[in-house]
Amino acid sequence: MELFRNMVMALKKLLSWKNRLFRTTALTIATSGMLSISAILFARTVVLQQSTAFVHDDVAELPACKTGLVLGCSKFTPNGRLNLYFKYRIQKAAELYKAGKVKHLIVSGDNHKDTYDEPTDMKNALVELGVPQERIICDFAGFSTLDSVVRADKIFGQKRLIVVSQDFHNKRAVFIGRSKGMELYGLNAKSVYVSYSRMTLLREALARVKTLLDVWVIHRKPRFLGEAIQIG
Repeated sequence: MELFRNMVMALKKLLSWKNRLFRTTALTIATSGMLSISAILFARTVVLQQSTAFVHDDVAELPACKTGLVLGCSKFTPNGRLNLYFKYRIQKAAELYKAGKVKHLIVSGDNHKDTYDEPTDMKNALVELGVPQERIICDFAGFSTLDSVVRADKIFGQKRLIVVSQDFHNKRAVFIGRSKGMELYGLNAKSVYVSYSRMTLLREALARVKTLLDVWVIHRKPRFLGEAIQIG
């Protein structure tokens, strides 16, 4: 009988320990989740407050600048279809140039290997839409939005730019540029329907948190800089 009571007491202690562990784990997870959501909401608010006034859908609403900056993405999706983000950005960049708002276009993207070349794809697509080849400058080290924006200043000497991408992307780029003392404006390419862009929008929410850390805390620099290149 005494053995049985001892077994019951031991079982109660074990269950109590497991309950405490469960409560501690649940509290830790809940706290982490709340902090993550707070960080995402804070980053969103900051980026929007400091960029929205400078980002437009209509070319006519933008001031004239010497140069436009087209932010890169893959020409094709993983299933081999034409990437709508790419298509709409190129169309809007060509519209910007033909409206006379810029004299040159920097196409900035990833070219980390010979078989993947975003800037050349963008340049070729712009030429097909009637933009003169000599007015397009390739930046092959635009590995991130921050890299593209900062390199436009440090490498190409352009502190006043019109950035071309989708609305959510433009706002982050404009925030980065203006935080770095540049005069950036954004021209929004056509949006992509939600079912197509759900994962992209999720990544953007996290990217804004990272951007605040890069700009305010880490003061991250582009992966590559180099010698200055004169435009025009």
